[in-house]
Amino acid sequence: MHSISRRSFLKKSLGAAGVYALLRPARAAEPTGFRIFACDWTLQKRCNPDAFETAARIGLDGVQVDFGKPAPGATAPLLFDAAQQEKLLSASAKHGVAISSLAMGVLNDVAYKSDLATEQWVLDSIAVMQRMKARVTLLAFFNKGDLVDDPAGVTEVIRRLKKLAPRAEAAGLTYGIESWLKVPELERMLDAVKSPAIKIYCDVGNMQKVGEDVGAAIRRLGRERICEVHFKDYDDLYGKGSMDFPAVRAALDAINYRGWVGIEGTKTPLGVEKSIRHDLDYLRPLFPRTSDVPLTFP
Repeated sequence: MHSISRRSFLKKSLGAAGVYALLRPARAAEPTGFRIFACDWTLQKRCNPDAFETAARIGLDGVQVDFGKPAPGATAPLLFDAAQQEKLLSASAKHGVAISSLAMGVLNDVAYKSDLATEQWVLDSIAVMQRMKARVTLLAFFNKGDLVDDPAGVTEVIRRLKKLAPRAEAAGLTYGIESWLKVPELERMLDAVKSPAIKIYCDVGNMQKVGEDVGAAIRRLGRERICEVHFKDYDDLYGKGSMDFPAVRAALDAINYRGWVGIEGTKTPLGVEKSIRHDLDYLRPLFPRTSDVPLTFP
């Protein structure tokens, strides 16, 4: 065996590494800007594959899929059914519309703070998120699940979230709290759970409705505590009502948020499709697909 100098060895090794670097697949450039989805319940197609065809016609980037309610004779919401998952995944692929995230709206009727079944549903939802390739699930706290003026309910929710959090962290997933609670109360919940897997699902319409300064609330929570954003105007179509969407954009810029933003329309005077298309056409110039700031996801 012929001996070679250390310099020759390093030169040959580095040359091989350079060739390898040229041959291996290049990393895709990180996308930038915003992606706009609509909630499937806003499309009036809750946990329904047909939502993706409708979204494609409108021109949306994604659909937020709700878990739905338990089917007759079932003990868990519809999205736990493997066949339903496959239908939704197939529809997403067929129409080229992403599953932006998931939502457990059922918790508005079967409260997470008190019903024994819901704790297991949320724990089991990790497997559903993995199957659906979704990184965020909204946990809803309205109607029967409302936490306002319910310290015992808040305490129980914190206990359950502490149990959920390490499992979600291990899976790289995020759960977002959406409720009528104001920012200081939401912060206390997050401080108690102490997990990057539990964040706030920011709904600008709900914030406005409870008297928050929306821009200030977004800035106070910051990028680290907001997992995803719902757009909403309780008064009219976007741009015609009371929500100051340019101010929302400025607040999101201030915290460096880029990613999914969603249309949860409450006013559809033109009919569902035409109204959501109006809202989308209004939002696109304000929240374009590309910008100077990298697109990041929770």
